Amino acid sequence: MSASPLFPQPRPGVLDIAAYVPGRDKAPQGKTLHKLSSNETPLGTSPKALEAYHTVSEKLAAYPDGSALQLREAIARRHGIDKDRIVCGNGSDELLALLAQTYLGPGDEAVFSEHGFLVYPIATRAAGGTPVEVPDVDLTANVDGFLSAVTERTKIVFLANPNNPTGTYVPFSEVRRLHEGLPPHVLLVLDAAYAEYVRRNDYESGLELAATAPNVVMTRTFSKIYGLAKLRIGWMFGPAHVADALNRVRGPFNMTGPAIAAGAAAMDDGPFIDAAVAHNAHWVPKLTEGLEALGLKVTPSVGNFILVHFPQTAGKTADDADTALLSEGVVTRKVGAYKLPNALRVTVGTAEANTLLLDVLRRFMQAP
Repeated sequence: MSASPLFPQPRPGVLDIAAYVPGRDKAPQGKTLHKLSSNETPLGTSPKALEAYHTVSEKLAAYPDGSALQLREAIARRHGIDKDRIVCGNGSDELLALLAQTYLGPGDEAVFSEHGFLVYPIATRAAGGTPVEVPDVDLTANVDGFLSAVTERTKIVFLANPNNPTGTYVPFSEVRRLHEGLPPHVLLVLDAAYAEYVRRNDYESGLELAATAPNVVMTRTFSKIYGLAKLRIGWMFGPAHVADALNRVRGPFNMTGPAIAAGAAAMDDGPFIDAAVAHNAHWVPKLTEGLEALGLKVTPSVGNFILVHFPQTAGKTADDADTALLSEGVVTRKVGAYKLPNALRVTVGTAEANTLLLDVLRRFMQAP
């Protein structure tokens, strides 16, 4: 007879999870921090959102609205969708985890791309499911690979579009082909965290498909273009039966009152969003061209970040570049956990931060 454990043991699979590590936010002493590691907006927060936040923060003794009605109504107005099919959460991460918790169990599989968001395997394993990784083609999700990976055990397909950390996207004709090839019992989760930044004629966030298909949902976040990462606000739109299932599983007060109010106000602040889009549209090509002029390869991005590839030559690697940038206060994101050890993900920052990044890397690449 085997000896009893000396302390409580997590269920099988939990300790197989590689914990998510956020982007760093510290600079060396005496250096100004330029945080380009977490895909946050460099424009700060909508003034309307700040005003709404401060108004509600004066009334912290009361519980928030458990249904987040004010926020759902604001989202519904902006996108012309049914508020009753929207579920809000503590960031889109919570919603991805709730989808896994609701639709996966031991023996079930969830499919996602090779360089996809790290939350997908974490959420899958946490729910007791098995993650199935599909190789990318040119750092882009491969629809044929996804369809080949689907088995009778598949319950969820996660597709980040655009994808983090590569910045690539799948044209919506391919998303529709993916959906058409899935069995009806498989839930297609379209993670559109960076949709607001995309300016491509062949791109769609998935809103219409989620409105019409019984097995498609779309998730979005307020952490990027809306500048509300610290408040943790996300939302999902999909079939009524999926919304109903998630509302049964989620915590009854999974969002704070200030977050609900600030999110609703931010959703209605069109000028702030327009300014963020314009800033990004100016700097993504400028950074790309500047880095390529230094001899570095940059994966074409439609998000608010770029993936920069470095040589494997000693002294010129991604780790070496990261050290050089950090010494000047520029913090980027290492992406070895995404199986991209020779690259850095760089968020589009302020004009000052972007200029410093190019300057530091110019000196780094020119050094003997």
